[in-house]
Amino acid sequence: MQEIAPGLWHWTARHEHIHLEVSSYYLAAERTVIDPMVPAPGIEWFERHGPPEHVLLTNRHHDRHAWRLRDAFDCTVHCVRNGLHELEGRGPAEPFDFGDELPGGAVVHEVGVICPDECALHLPAHRALACADGVVRWPGGEELAFVPDHLMDDPDQTKAGLRDAYRRLLELDFGLLLLAHGDPVLDGGRDALATFAGQDR
Repeated sequence: MQEIAPGLWHWTARHEHIHLEVSSYYLAAERTVIDPMVPAPGIEWFERHGPPEHVLLTNRHHDRHAWRLRDAFDCTVHCVRNGLHELEGRGPAEPFDFGDELPGGAVVHEVGVICPDECALHLPAHRALACADGVVRWPGGEELAFVPDHLMDDPDQTKAGLRDAYRRLLELDFGLLLLAHGDPVLDGGRDALATFAGQDR
C-alpha cells in the first residue's frame, strides 16, 4: 500500500482470472475505491482507513473484488450504463453515463474504442486521471503501452482511436496518471500521456 498523494492510495494485487498484478486506488476522504482489488493487508485495511462507500469501475470488466467490498461495507458499485449488462447476476450496480459527476468528485469521460464502455475518470481534487485498458504500463517498464494486438478487433484502427481519445483528455488538468494495469505515473502523467498519444507537450 502506498499513499501516492495526500489521501490517495495505490496498491497492486494478483487478479485470479488473468493471473497478472493489477492496480487499484482509494480516495480516503471521499470513501471511494476505483477498480477494486482487496489489498494484501486484507479487507481490514479499509476498516482502519475508513470503510468505502462507493466503488467506481473504469469499464465493465473491472468489478474485480467489488462484490466483496459491497458485502463487507454495503458500498454502492457504479458502472457505466452501456457496460452494465456484464454485471448481471454478480450484484447490483448503479449506472452512470459519460459526462456524469460521480461520488468522490470523479467526472466521467468517454474513451471507447477498445470497448464501448471504456472510461477515464478525472479527479480534479487530486489532479489525477484514472484510465482503464486503453493505456497500460508493463511490469518493470517506464513507457506507456497498448494492450497486445490480439486483444483488439482491428489493432491499427483501435490504436488510432485511442490516441485521438487521449489527445482530447489532455485538455484536462491532471498530473497523476492512474492506470488499472501497471503502476501509476506520479511525475508528469499528463506529459507521459501526451507522448503516448503522439501530441507535442
